[in-house]
Amino acid sequence: MKKTSFLLTGLVLSFCFGFFLKPVATLPAKAPAETAQSTDNPPTTKPMKLGAFSISLSVKDLKTSREFYENLGFSVFAGSMENHYLIMKNENALIGLFQGMFEGNILTFNPGWDENARNLEKFDDIREIQKQLKSKNIKLTSEANEQTSGPASLMMTDPDGNVILLDQHR
Repeated sequence: MKKTSFLLTGLVLSFCFGFFLKPVATLPAKAPAETAQSTDNPPTTKPMKLGAFSISLSVKDLKTSREFYENLGFSVFAGSMENHYLIMKNENALIGLFQGMFEGNILTFNPGWDENARNLEKFDDIREIQKQLKSKNIKLTSEANEQTSGPASLMMTDPDGNVILLDQHR
């Protein structure tokens, strides 16, 4: 009798688990892109390749700032004290220190470069990026000349007042 009731209990439990788990198991799986996208932001045709990212800091004293960032593990990658700017690097992180060149801090992207200032084989030209930004009604504070090729830059300000510079060097 114990074997029969044990077997019957096992069958009832299996049925109950199957009944409750079946709706979950039969739900259609969402593709990773579907789960990652918000309904507020419609998908774009292709993501923009903005290149290397750095923050450009307006500093009061270049020597003091250099020492501070060296203590954080950064080393001078480019620039010079005589030119009043240094580009500091720690692995893939880049920080530009600029004394007396501009007010406030700037988020900087370099289309066509990686974080070592090496040319990327494939990149979006700044003029193509500019066209995409304009198509999304992003107001630019300065623009690249669309009739040219090669080095150019553009600037914009995000909703919180942060200045963004796209600076293509090739």
